[in-house]
Order: sequence, then C-alpha cells, then structure tokens
Amino acid sequence: MSIRRTRLSPEESRSVALTAARKLLLDQGPQAVTLKAVAAEIGRTHANLLHHFGSAAGLQGELAKSIADNVNASIAEAVEQARAGEADARIIVDQCFDAFGREGAGALAAWMIITGNRDALNPILDSIRRLVSQLSAGHDQHHVAESTLSLVLNALGDSLLGPPIAEALGLPRDAARELAAQRLRHRLEIEHHGG
Repeated sequence: MSIRRTRLSPEESRSVALTAARKLLLDQGPQAVTLKAVAAEIGRTHANLLHHFGSAAGLQGELAKSIADNVNASIAEAVEQARAGEADARIIVDQCFDAFGREGAGALAAWMIITGNRDALNPILDSIRRLVSQLSAGHDQHHVAESTLSLVLNALGDSLLGPPIAEALGLPRDAARELAAQRLRHRLEIEHHGG
C-alpha cells in the first residue's frame, strides 16, 4: 500500500517544516532540530528539506528568524502601548523573556553559537535591527538601541542560567524580569519627560 503525498507549494512546505522544527525545539531542544528529524516529523525526505533550507543551519536560522519576527511584532505593539501609558513595561519584558525561554530562542541561539553556526544568527539580528528602527521613529535611536541590548542580553542570560542563579542567590525566580522591567520603566519615564 503506497502513501499518497500531498503536493505543497514551496511556501507551504517551508511553513510546515518550520512548525515541525519549532515543535522539536520545544519538546527536545535545539540539538533535535535537524533536517532528518524534521523530515521524519512531516513525512518528507531529507532531500526535500535540503532543497528548501540548504542545510540544518539554514533550517535553524529560518526557525530563529520566524520566532524573532513573531516576538518582535508583539514587542513593538507593547512598546507603543507602554509609551502611551496604556501598558506596563513588564509586558514588554515578559514577552522578550518568554521568547528566549519558553519559545526556545535562547537555547537555539546558544546552540547555533556553540556549533559554529553564527551566520544563522543574522536573521535574528536583522529582525532586532528592524525592531529598533521601527521603535526609534520619533525617539532617540541610541536610547532605544541601549534598552534593546540590555533587554535581549538579560532575556538570553535568564533563559540559559536564570533558575539556578536566582536559586543560588536566594532570589525569586522572576527577579531578573523585575529588574529588567524597572530599568525599562525608568527609560520610558525619561523618554516621556524628554530626558
């Protein structure tokens, strides 16, 4: 008995593969995001995914970009709400920390760096640059860039080492988030008062 495969457009194939890659990332960690594993997950061949992504590094880079683009869209909206006084900075912090922690972006970025796949970070960096550019419209780009740098590095560090460090220091698990939120509130307050 043969299995009939559904023909998908290139965009649909990439989307299905990225969804499967994201599931593998969250369920098994970044080391599980391979062309072979994703192909098995979606019933395609390794060669099919190689055609769409070029390599496992290409797949991981596209996955990272997908996560970054989705999160950055949410963060941009939350920043505008915070600037208007309609939301607290903690929402922005939580979205960023969740992207690196629960969404797996921190583990994926660390894995790409450790395995020598630094080029796959370029889509993430491009997404962050676009976010900073968007958020800088009518605002001091240097301050936006500094706040973004601080928030991203805090979220990345927290995703990799937050729980054991907080526990070792006898601090609540969300201490890093609250410290980041305090810094961001302060920055938004300065921005609001033209400082």
